[in-house]
Amino acid sequence: MAEITCFVLDVDGVLTDGRLLYGGCTEPMRSFHVHDGLAIRAFVRIGGRVAIITGKQSLAVEQRAAELGIGPVVQAARDKGAEFDRLLQQLDLSPDQVAVVGDDLPDLPMLRRCGYPLAVADAAEEVRAVARYVTQRSGGRGAVREALEHVLRRDGRWQQIVELFDPQADPAAARK
Repeated sequence: MAEITCFVLDVDGVLTDGRLLYGGCTEPMRSFHVHDGLAIRAFVRIGGRVAIITGKQSLAVEQRAAELGIGPVVQAARDKGAEFDRLLQQLDLSPDQVAVVGDDLPDLPMLRRCGYPLAVADAAEEVRAVARYVTQRSGGRGAVREALEHVLRRDGRWQQIVELFDPQADPAAARK
């Protein structure tokens, strides 16, 4: 099994809870979970890559991605499978080096092509069926953090994340 070096994330329903709040703003408001942000930023710090492929266009997504070191960011994707293939070429990655976190039917082409498909707890049944791991947390509620932690523990790399925050951490405790 290849080591995962890149995570590709959907946004609505994965990084957010999927709700779009309309009001007097020019675009819907989104809410992102800080646990996801911490895990993403830490994964990038240890040399990982995180990319976004989403069907919608949003300034909030651009801002959050820049804040966390996520890139590339593909928005308004009509065919996520084709965008995923382009991303692999752009980043010079093989599919088995990539984990995808998805929640709904448009994510299925990416999930079927990647090396390690993951679904959030409240994902569509078809998405959960192709996932190797389904988080206990719902989208927008720390599911990306859980997915990252799951894969890094699987690859024996979670201790690297722990040590970013606690250099004196007991390695045995991180394996539990």
